[in-house]
Amino acid sequence: MSTTRTSPAPATTSPVSSPERGTPTRHVDPTRRQQAIAAWILALPFMALFLVFTAGPVLASLGMSFTDMRSTDMRNPFAVEFVGLQNYLDLLADPLFRKVTVNTALYLVLGVPLTMAVALATAVGLNRITRLKGFFRVSFYLPVVTSIVAVSVVWKFLLRDEGGLVNTVIGWFGVDGPGWLDSTTTALPTLVVMAVWRNFGTLMVIFLAALQTVPRELLEAAETDGASGWSRFRYITVPMLRPVLLFGAVITSIGYLQFFEEAFVMTKGGPLDATKSITFFTYDQWGYGNYAVGSAAAYLLFVAIMLLTWLQFRLLREKD
Repeated sequence: MSTTRTSPAPATTSPVSSPERGTPTRHVDPTRRQQAIAAWILALPFMALFLVFTAGPVLASLGMSFTDMRSTDMRNPFAVEFVGLQNYLDLLADPLFRKVTVNTALYLVLGVPLTMAVALATAVGLNRITRLKGFFRVSFYLPVVTSIVAVSVVWKFLLRDEGGLVNTVIGWFGVDGPGWLDSTTTALPTLVVMAVWRNFGTLMVIFLAALQTVPRELLEAAETDGASGWSRFRYITVPMLRPVLLFGAVITSIGYLQFFEEAFVMTKGGPLDATKSITFFTYDQWGYGNYAVGSAAAYLLFVAIMLLTWLQFRLLREKD
């Protein structure tokens, strides 16, 4: 009589159930935990630098704007008093701050449309040519990467009242050129023209890349239907460039609201503060030791940038 042996059933692994709810317990993969720890370790140096050199000074300057702190108080910080919104109220009542605010608004109103128009026109022209396109791209973009101090010094010599290249050239045609940087009427527009020449290269590259994404099929179909070149540009190209135009308007507006280097090198804010901007005013206040007033001016400029950016997004964003 033979006995049949039954082999034991293979052992099966089953998740460990919770004694209370009977649900499987999730086990954390040690590898993922190690990766998370490693990621935090790698991020800690950047976070420390950000807190010390960016977030810390920003918060400190914000708190400083509500005090009467001056450079002489650095030796005795306990002498600093809290003044609330007094610095902001004093700035709004200051005739000089009102003047530099108007100057900054003029930089914005004149510079942004002109810069975007020149950049878009140049991009459209470069998008149509086939020869020497790379040469023109580099030539138009070169002022962007050139030292702003060097460029400003060269332009200052070009625009001199006597012996300047600009007045010399227009003098050949019998025109007596003005003192471009010495007149309260021409100094600010002259700086705007110089800033447009220097800055439009960045937008040109961005617009040129965006133009190459416009489907040729749409343009060819519109041309077949008899649409003129201007109509194709207005009703097809520009609407498809709306996101890029919004980006260009935002970054260009922020740049002109922070206008400083050109006026600092070429005019020192003159004549009669005609070219001084809010950023220049803030720089002067810190130089004079008025730390609290300078901080308040900087945060008023920050609020202006935020409001303008919000307005541009409202006006130029894609419609639903």
